[in-house]
Amino acid sequence: MSCRKIINLFKERNIFNAVVLLALIFLIIILSLSSGSVELSSHEIIKAFLRKGDLTNQIIFWELRLPRLIASLLVGSALGMSGALLQGMLRNGLASPYLLGISAGSGLVIVLMISMGLWFSWIPIAAWLGAILTTFIVYFLARSGGAISVERLILGGVALSSLFGAIQSMLLLQTEDGRVQAALTWLIGSLNSRGWSEIKLAGPPILFALIMALLLSRQLNLLGLGDELSVGLGNSLFRSRCLIGASATLLAASSVSVGGLIGFVGLIVPHAVRFLFGTDYRLVLPFSALLGALTLSTADLIARSGSI
Repeated sequence: MSCRKIINLFKERNIFNAVVLLALIFLIIILSLSSGSVELSSHEIIKAFLRKGDLTNQIIFWELRLPRLIASLLVGSALGMSGALLQGMLRNGLASPYLLGISAGSGLVIVLMISMGLWFSWIPIAAWLGAILTTFIVYFLARSGGAISVERLILGGVALSSLFGAIQSMLLLQTEDGRVQAALTWLIGSLNSRGWSEIKLAGPPILFALIMALLLSRQLNLLGLGDELSVGLGNSLFRSRCLIGASATLLAASSVSVGGLIGFVGLIVPHAVRFLFGTDYRLVLPFSALLGALTLSTADLIARSGSI
């Protein structure tokens, strides 16, 4: 088989996988809007979308199912893209927002606020700020001679995750029983009762970071060649890692502010995308966002089966 045929076959396989992925996302969207304790037909969904027909169906569509579906798509795409960025930057298949302590920082702030009985309306913003602050600390620990050491970045993230996890456990042991359940809901991760307010808070940062991350595919491909070769090709390691880390942090922090600590998407999705589409980050990044959205929306559909 000639090289041209191999290339054409590879392209055809990617096109087929992309079409299947988009079809599955469309199917999950339809099922998420129609399934629940009140089944809605396609005709009823269209009428509810146009704010016509039965008032109850309109409330179910606009206030319950649609915002939860959008939240699952946004959070899933953010986690998938964040995991792909971190795995590419660190050249480590186990990298995820958990590895750098981003999720642990958010979890600690959430538990702290709930244990102190502070306003629940501030929790999404506090989780976002906690993740951002943790990332700054990790990057500060990783700086070495004007550059960022990947080894120190990973070790700093693991150390902070362990420290924050121990503090979380201590706070939970001293928290009233009624508040422990609320804290665990955030720590486990859930999209229950997520509405338009959470989407308005986290949606713009996620969309901005997704677009910014797509522009970093060349830097990620160069980093995959090794530090010396990457620098020889004109890539700045410090600038690239700062931009990639900032994008991944913004994505992870925004997703945590909506869905809590959801860990499996950022770890598993990039591996599946590389298996399906190859290792070129021009494909890995966008399809990690799409597959992440599909994965989390499917998991949420299964989790809420029989409700709303």
